Amino acid sequence: MSGTARELRVRRYPAGHVAADDFEVVEVPVPRPGPGQVLVRNTWTSVDPGLRLRLRPDAPAGYFVAFPLGQAMDGIMAVGEVVESRAEGFCRGDTVSHAQGWRDYAVVDPRAAQLGGVGTLTRLDLTDVEPQWHLGPLGGMGLTAYAGLHVVDALKGGETVWVSAAAGAVGSLAVQIAKLSGNRVVASAGSDDKVDWLREVLGVEAFNYRSGDLDGHLRALAPDGIDAYFDSVGGDHLEAALAHLSQGGRVAMCGSISEYESAPKGPRNLFLAVSKDLTLRGFRGSSNLHLLPDMQREMSAWLRSGDLVARETVFEGLESAPHALAQMIAGHTTGKTLVRIG
Repeated sequence: MSGTARELRVRRYPAGHVAADDFEVVEVPVPRPGPGQVLVRNTWTSVDPGLRLRLRPDAPAGYFVAFPLGQAMDGIMAVGEVVESRAEGFCRGDTVSHAQGWRDYAVVDPRAAQLGGVGTLTRLDLTDVEPQWHLGPLGGMGLTAYAGLHVVDALKGGETVWVSAAAGAVGSLAVQIAKLSGNRVVASAGSDDKVDWLREVLGVEAFNYRSGDLDGHLRALAPDGIDAYFDSVGGDHLEAALAHLSQGGRVAMCGSISEYESAPKGPRNLFLAVSKDLTLRGFRGSSNLHLLPDMQREMSAWLRSGDLVARETVFEGLESAPHALAQMIAGHTTGKTLVRIG
């Protein structure tokens, strides 16, 4: 296949907030697959908060590596169509997911593990599901939400669970999984519109953390304390959780978005983890691949029945991806943030 394609590259690491001109769109020849490889035309690509951590000279230890300047950005999930295959098990026309997004075309080797296994080239079953759901509730976002509740034993039901960043890609799924598992859910988000959506569509108690104080909101909605906290924010949210967790409470820590573009602000009351016998469990979705089949089975059933809502904020065109990332980090998107490439 001949012709030209586009790919996004990092021009410079952002100093503070992400800006569109930190990136550039570069035209390149359409790549050719070698033996054992496939050529994929990307149709959807993901925009995730964790990308911000890779827009630094040094990504956090143990995390995915920083994006190199001036090169294609590997390690971003995408869905697309196979247009040429030289690999057994993949045919022209297959819909697949992989981890070479933020470009029009990608050459992918199905033998190479990507993103800890979550992003390894996979042929998708689209029976009664939308392809982009494999970037959200049926993919890494769903696995992260499900695994976080699993590792702190919050899928058994009958407890009070607080979910922060509850209108985001992971948070909105964690809210629904926790509720569908029989828990009482308290949700927080950063705007009245998001809170209204959480209350009216997802049917949970919710508050705007920018209005009033966290302690006051939690006292009002969970006067007897919380049993588990799903943390995507860190900082003052984690501090409030430590104060309101009941004896033996648990915290699932999957992110700290409050610190992605500012100086870290750790909780001042960390000793409560000792005095209350709390469990603070950091985790990654890709470290829990063994849960993927169970998660996809349950999520697919809930999606088909309408019990689970897969809300999306969609930006059009590959060139919109940096703007989409900036909007998401600023809290201006709801649900899974996606770019439709074509």
